[in-house]
Amino acid sequence: MGADTFSNMMFANWFGGWEIVLILAVILILLGTKKLSDMGKGFNQGFNELLKATRDVADELGDKEQRVTGVVYEAITPDSRTADFTFRTQTENDSSVILFIAQGFGVGRIPFAPGTFGSLVGLLWFLALLSTGNVLLFLTGSIAGVAVSVWLCDKAESILRQRDPRSVVLDEIVAVPFCFASWVAVLFFKNGHLPAPEYFFSSDTWLLTAGVFAAFRFFDVLKPWPVRQSQSLPGGWGVTMDDLLAAANVNVTVLLVYCAKMSFAL
Repeated sequence: MGADTFSNMMFANWFGGWEIVLILAVILILLGTKKLSDMGKGFNQGFNELLKATRDVADELGDKEQRVTGVVYEAITPDSRTADFTFRTQTENDSSVILFIAQGFGVGRIPFAPGTFGSLVGLLWFLALLSTGNVLLFLTGSIAGVAVSVWLCDKAESILRQRDPRSVVLDEIVAVPFCFASWVAVLFFKNGHLPAPEYFFSSDTWLLTAGVFAAFRFFDVLKPWPVRQSQSLPGGWGVTMDDLLAAANVNVTVLLVYCAKMSFAL
């Protein structure tokens, strides 16, 4: 058996039956029985919130040109109060767009486990970056996502007047690609190119993908050192950095498991 074939088999068989049971047990512990019983109701309410957020932003964007014109027109009239009101309405419109993106395009408004739903959107972001097939675009997009998250999450905190609001899930979204960094790196250096998006959902690898996802939620929820401590960083850095450190813990775990498997196989 060649080294490459053996390496592929090791990646594909990290998780057996008992590992799956363990992951499910951890999820049950983290979510709790009461939350699980409310899942259907919460998801339905959250889906309605998502549709409402999408409609609100679409309506406000559709009115944007008219509102901007109103600022110019009313500003030259004697009624300065009207001009102030029009300008304030436009500012509220900008805030709605910022919140819509920071809240994961609406999924952060889901009352049940918004961070988990945001992480699912993060999987789509990860697959979109992979679909470029270019490692430079993959890295640039991942880093740019972090920069956007720091900026928008800081704005969202100011708008909502809350410290790290639960509804703000852009930080989870941009952190997900980093959760797969070690796995992608191994495949890239072995094959000389990025893996295709469908590779992570094949019959041989989807359980490992689910394990990486579950590990990210585990570290993000429990926040072991230094994840929780990073939340004291100012503004959007505090919101985003804890998720990046949770992703770093995922990579350490993945590499430790892989090295242990390789050692036992020798």
